[in-house]
Amino acid sequence: MKAYMTNGTYEFLSKLQDKYPQIAFYYMAGGGSALAYYENYKKNIFTAGREYLVLQESGSIKTSGYVVMNNIAVTDDGTAAFEDRFKQRAGEIDKMPGFQAFRLLKPKKGNTYVVFTQWASETDFESWKNSDTFQKQHQHGPTKPPAFFADKPFVTTYTMIDQD
Repeated sequence: MKAYMTNGTYEFLSKLQDKYPQIAFYYMAGGGSALAYYENYKKNIFTAGREYLVLQESGSIKTSGYVVMNNIAVTDDGTAAFEDRFKQRAGEIDKMPGFQAFRLLKPKKGNTYVVFTQWASETDFESWKNSDTFQKQHQHGPTKPPAFFADKPFVTTYTMIDQD
């Protein structure tokens, strides 16, 4: 499955639904702009969008909630180790209260993977971050990143914009 996203103003992005009624768009706001996301469609309809291969998925993306995208640049030599690391911990996040969806997105161009998680609320995400399970899975800590990181990861957060 593939996933696509682009940034812009909500006024511009919301018009996509009229132009492409066959696509289920998800709209998010954060960092002073909006983001349109869709998946499982045959092609990228965005002029300036990003395309990803969905390597892992669980849960269903909802039209309401809180989205956290961990953007991780991975070295060419480190892609197999990075992807394997996620395979080893699959299913743990799904058990957390407020969890809605998870996607591991591999970029078609470039080397920045996106770890997409969606939560019912920001509080649910913070509870996950403070959980023993999170600590176990992220035990390398922020000061010693794994060797396969090409650059320091960064996080973007969004609140879903409910179209209904």
